[in-house]
Amino acid sequence: MGYVRPTSTERSNGKAEMFIRNCWYVAAWEHEIGDDTLFSRVILGEPVLIYRTSDGGLVAMADRCCHRFAPLSVGRKEGDCVRCGYHGLKFDATGRCVEVPGVDIVPSRARVATYPLVVKNRWVFVWMGDPDRADPALLPDNFSCDHPEWRNKPGYMHYDTNYLLICDNLLDFSHLSYVHENTLGGSPAIAQSRAEIELIPRGLRVTRRVPDVPAPAFYKRFRDFDSNIDRWFIYDFVLPGTLLMHSGGKPVASAEGDMTDAVQLHSCQTLTPETQHSTHYFFQQSHRAGEGDERIVQSIYDTLVAAFNEDRDMIAAQARTLAMTADSTMLPLPLDAALNQFRRLVDAELAAEVG
Repeated sequence: MGYVRPTSTERSNGKAEMFIRNCWYVAAWEHEIGDDTLFSRVILGEPVLIYRTSDGGLVAMADRCCHRFAPLSVGRKEGDCVRCGYHGLKFDATGRCVEVPGVDIVPSRARVATYPLVVKNRWVFVWMGDPDRADPALLPDNFSCDHPEWRNKPGYMHYDTNYLLICDNLLDFSHLSYVHENTLGGSPAIAQSRAEIELIPRGLRVTRRVPDVPAPAFYKRFRDFDSNIDRWFIYDFVLPGTLLMHSGGKPVASAEGDMTDAVQLHSCQTLTPETQHSTHYFFQQSHRAGEGDERIVQSIYDTLVAAFNEDRDMIAAQARTLAMTADSTMLPLPLDAALNQFRRLVDAELAAEVG
């Protein structure tokens, strides 16, 4: 019969994984890469080594010596080169082996793979596919990660679940009403409001407006509201799994366009598959510069971590149930529209890569 490519739903249910390779994945926050250290992270099931050269640039290469497959990250930096800690092979920043102790002529095949790497607004992106197709124009607009008009504290979290289940969670904010009832102010009105969904290049734009609701405690860190507010969540969700969101709220009596008493937030969140069953999650929630002090920055970060732990607990429980009921079919509901459309975009991208 031949090989039948599993769908994205089948993959998140535990069947054979395939990842989109011709796209940019976040490997790290820039501050995670020290000047004299060797940083390693598994991406799409492959160990990747990242380090800085003497001019401050970054190099990404396979974290695996071509000799006996020892991790290069347990070796050491020597100038702009890396020396394997097992048998001493030395590799330059292009991945070429330039020295084999005890061997006069280095074999031409002695090299390790390198990956295109770009830093944009403090996110370190790597391209795991065809290097000739590594197009900086495909980088997401994570402007608030490093912008003088926005302030945030960067975050990272590790999930022991498939990345597509986390995409599902981010694409349906009705869960805020229940999972985040006590953290992000999950009013029942959020689940009752209907999301508007439109296609954009390489993704979806999801708009959810929640009128005339009490201000959540989360917002009261910025100002006291003496009336209900109109809340909004407007975000682009683009391949391979990045959320770029404007959200906020303002008093219901405010004139259209008047942001004088509004809470304005911008969030950048992205998912990088580690393996079929684990995911790297990079996130931040920015607020306007001039609003509060460092205590506000830390307070928002602490709230996010608490809320995302609530997500992780729920998704991990879901994954355990899926692993025991892989042959069952989930009940589709209208609120699944965005996540179903995104799954189709993932499947289409994978099909285009396979040819």
